[in-house]
Amino acid sequence: MKEPPQKESVAERTRAYIDAHPSVKDCIAKDLINYSSLARMIMKDLDIKNEEAVMIACRRYAQKLARKDHEGEILSILADSRLEVKTKICIVTASNDWAVLQRLERLFAKLINQKALMQVIQGAQAITIIADEKLRSEVVTEVGEGNVLKVREDLVEITVKSPQRIGETSGVFSYLASNLAEQGVNIVETVSCYTDTIFIVHEKDMIPAYSLLSNLLESSERVTEARH
Repeated sequence: MKEPPQKESVAERTRAYIDAHPSVKDCIAKDLINYSSLARMIMKDLDIKNEEAVMIACRRYAQKLARKDHEGEILSILADSRLEVKTKICIVTASNDWAVLQRLERLFAKLINQKALMQVIQGAQAITIIADEKLRSEVVTEVGEGNVLKVREDLVEITVKSPQRIGETSGVFSYLASNLAEQGVNIVETVSCYTDTIFIVHEKDMIPAYSLLSNLLESSERVTEARH
């Protein structure tokens, strides 16, 4: 008889919650947090009743984080990162169907010969295709208009190109995305590919998004240099 899956402990759920909130994690690491308030927030969001267990989990995780400069690692990555911008991008959203995937395989083979770029993200309900606007008609035709759910144009692709060690450092994407969100930048789509972190935004958001990311990289470089 198959054993039922074990429930996560309060400590595991607490750590996962903190990991999902980079700003909270950094405040804990720097001992700038009120643990009673944090525990109440976690209990409310995760529907946990045992306040003492949450408090203990928070304090134990804080001891672990205090030994690790998490924010410093993120800033070090960004200090060695660079930005790349591509305009006139479109996104075609299609049904997640086996026939669509087969059609995309043929399209990929054709685009490789043309040295054109296209990115595909397969979700549970749909397939997202990110491409140059000049490929829009070709993508729609190849996928089949009946399989297309939505087409978005007038988009910009901003890529943060980072060193290889980003793969061993958690929180870089969350740090960038949260800063963009705080400034009111609407992120249409995101893609993470090896050392590239890609944000797709509307053309009207290109300048504020690029300026913000550029400032983050420059300030990270200054902070990293000052620490050394």
